[in-house]
Amino acid sequence: MRLCGAAITIETLIAHNVSDVFGYPGGQVLNIYDELYKRSDKIRHILSCHEQGAAHAADGYARSAGIPGVVIATSGPGATNLVTGIATAYLDSSPLIAITGNVSSTLIGKDSFQEVDIAGITMPVTKHNYIVKRVEDLEDVLCEAFQIAVSGRPGPVLIDITKDAQTGETEFRGGLPKPAFAAASPKADAIRAAAALIEKSEKPYIYCGGGVIASGAGALLADFANKIDAPVGFSMMGLSAMDYKNPRKLGMTGMHGTYPAIKMNEQADLIIAVGVRFSDRATGNKEAYQKNTKIVHIDVDDAEINKNINCDVDIVGNLNVSLSELIKAVKECKHGDWNGLAEQFKREVTFAEGFNPRSIIREVRKHTDADTIIATDVGQHQMWTAQYYEFSNPRTFLTSGGLGTMGFGMGAAIGASIAHGGARTVLFTGDGSFHMNLNEFATAVRYNLPIVVIVMNNNVLGMVRQWQTLFYEKRYSQTEMDRVTDYVKLAEAFGGTGYKAETLDELQKSLEAAFASDAPVIIDCVIGRDEMVLPMIPAGGSYAEAIYSL
Repeated sequence: MRLCGAAITIETLIAHNVSDVFGYPGGQVLNIYDELYKRSDKIRHILSCHEQGAAHAADGYARSAGIPGVVIATSGPGATNLVTGIATAYLDSSPLIAITGNVSSTLIGKDSFQEVDIAGITMPVTKHNYIVKRVEDLEDVLCEAFQIAVSGRPGPVLIDITKDAQTGETEFRGGLPKPAFAAASPKADAIRAAAALIEKSEKPYIYCGGGVIASGAGALLADFANKIDAPVGFSMMGLSAMDYKNPRKLGMTGMHGTYPAIKMNEQADLIIAVGVRFSDRATGNKEAYQKNTKIVHIDVDDAEINKNINCDVDIVGNLNVSLSELIKAVKECKHGDWNGLAEQFKREVTFAEGFNPRSIIREVRKHTDADTIIATDVGQHQMWTAQYYEFSNPRTFLTSGGLGTMGFGMGAAIGASIAHGGARTVLFTGDGSFHMNLNEFATAVRYNLPIVVIVMNNNVLGMVRQWQTLFYEKRYSQTEMDRVTDYVKLAEAFGGTGYKAETLDELQKSLEAAFASDAPVIIDCVIGRDEMVLPMIPAGGSYAEAIYSL
């Protein structure tokens, strides 16, 4: 059957079981949008307020559902508005398919209206990208893009389609999906070497990252921890890989990790890193981090091995296979005193009473269940959520880890809700982050999505101000915003509902009303501008230099 390129694009998406796409129309994708209109019985388009919001929504869709999210934008500013969203997905290994239109191939390179080299711009922040100038190439490119996005370490792929490739016709072969490329098998000698180190260790510590969630290896990780009798710390991206009720879970490690996770990581004689990349925020001073510790690094991506931290043993391959083989190879271990120390550190943690970030997060948790998806923006509220929210199931925590994108959360919450049939989703945000993309609240209203937005409102750029307090002698340069935004009126102006809470009693009443509603809600939670995220390891500092209180 002969079809035009625009129709081939939509039919290939349908063949890949894509039921929802996000985007914003424009001149160079009118043909694609016309085909979307014709096939609206099979595929739904979610219209965002801005292309960046659409990219974050497709990313949130992908993270929460574990399948590629798709975003469509026109050429020029439409395409460039996607870049932050694509980079966010790239740094966090999220399978995003970005489809952009471009001018006809004969006009490329001639400064045509809304022409931009989006493939060149996104080359550093995509797993792969394409410029399609011939309709005959389009079907294969689309199928290959999905294959690349989900194979091995997931990531975003961009497909830039010229206007003539959209309008030209060729034979369509069905757009059938291609199987993911097989991941490398772990080497037997590496498994044996890792098992030997584990059996010699007296203080083993498992460091779990987002790769465990991406590979669906959470249950195996728990079995592994039980067999070697080790506590488990997490990168921010890996937090939902293990149920908070599991006594081995110590919470997040790194710059703003929990007290028990930081202390145990610091004293471990063996770190077994699973699906992590050892970012600078996780390790602090790299020499101090590995000085008295052996390291086993398990990852599907061999480019991560010895990139940031030199390991003693590396196991490269599919995490499910690697963990399964390691569980079989290692002898059962017991570390009573070591785990007892972890329990002691847990008991030493104390919390302030009253209306504060922890109490707000804990109060919200009373209204959610194990499957409720939690999104955040970036800043203090993000760290508080990572520290205090009790995650039960994988893929329920959506946050921008690698790029640290303020404005990510609203789009991500929308995408996650769409991915799960309009499910209840909660967004924790700060007033600084929320102002970045609060226009997308209108998208939530249009599609009647039950998203509860919790604004941690301190009227400052809290995380930057915290650094200025601790390291810049309280020179608050451009972090005290002094905005007078009325979030209740803002919610109502967009067609939603708003509440304001300055006490726990007011918050409880607001949450009861919000969770009884099927429409989007904003709750303005007024907190002190001097609230801080602690613990904190100073940038470039060691775990021994962590600040626990002021």
